[in-house]
Amino acid sequence: MARVNASEPGQTSSDRPLRVLVVDDDALVRAGLAMMLDGVHGIRVVGEAADGAEVPAAADALAPDVVLMDLRMPGVDGITATVRLRRRPDPPEVIVLTTFDADENILRALRAGAGGFLLKDTPPDRIVQAVRRVAEGEPILSPRVTRRLMERAAVQAGAYERAREALAALSPREGEVAVAVARGGSNAEIAAELFMTVATVKAHVSHVLDKLGLDNRTQIALLAHDAGLA
Repeated sequence: MARVNASEPGQTSSDRPLRVLVVDDDALVRAGLAMMLDGVHGIRVVGEAADGAEVPAAADALAPDVVLMDLRMPGVDGITATVRLRRRPDPPEVIVLTTFDADENILRALRAGAGGFLLKDTPPDRIVQAVRRVAEGEPILSPRVTRRLMERAAVQAGAYERAREALAALSPREGEVAVAVARGGSNAEIAAELFMTVATVKAHVSHVLDKLGLDNRTQIALLAHDAGLA
């Protein structure tokens, strides 16, 4: 059953901390993550869930900004729960936090709309950094996960052609921004690299998402990698 933390009265959206929902079937893992994150300024764990089936109701009740999602759980697994969450209006960002780093798990999670993929042996400070970055719409992956993705030498021919065809719909400037996103640049870093304002970068990213029918920056990165551009 989901555990809910009482909300703090009197806070506005501008001063409230990032709201995090922890989803894992292991009570000790949930407790450890909650204790760690609740001790960080600007982050608050607003609830916990032990199964993906509990996530929709918890999201409705708690309005989390970020969901830390286990991959393998009894009942509804993390991939299915992520797909359902990301299809909702104004969905929270999702970080998959798991012990399983098989290529298929990584790609399924990212294609489901997860903004990050971390292994459970990730140091606490990197988990905190991931929560903050993903809440800002920037993807983050464990270094080991990044290496596995980059080492995927055999890109399926069909995926390559589809990615190239999709990216051809972008303007030259949008294409440059998409490639910069795929290389892991933040909005500020992309702005400096391409000599534009951060607001312009955000506008281009929004246009890319709309044109390609994607949900987030991670999916832009996957498409660019499939096309061999990053």
